[in-house]
Amino acid sequence: MPSHDRAPGYVPNPLYSQDDWDEVSDTPPLTGDELARARPGPDGMPDEMAAAFRSRAGRPRSETRRVPVSLRIDPEILETFKATGPGWQTRMHEALAEAARKLRAA
Repeated sequence: MPSHDRAPGYVPNPLYSQDDWDEVSDTPPLTGDELARARPGPDGMPDEMAAAFRSRAGRPRSETRRVPVSLRIDPEILETFKATGPGWQTRMHEALAEAARKLRAA
C-alpha cells in the first residue's frame, strides 16, 4: 500500500507484514457491479436497518419545547442541585415547575 493511501499519523507495526494481513482477510475486493449498486447511507440498507439508522437516538422529543434562559441564582443553590449528580437540570426544572404550580394556585 502506498504511503499516500494511509491515514495521517499512521505508524506501521513491524510485527505484521502485508502478507499477514492478506492471510487473515476474508473480505474479497468489491467487484465493479457491486460498486455500481452501492448506495451511501440508509438507501442501500435492509429496511429494518434503515429504519434504525433514520430514527433519532436518545430521549423522545417533548410535546412542549423548553426555552433557553439565562438565570442568575446563588452559587449554593446551583451546587446543591449539581451535587445530586446527572439529571440535576431536570430536577431543577421540576422544582421550578412545582413552585410555579403553587404560585398559580395561590
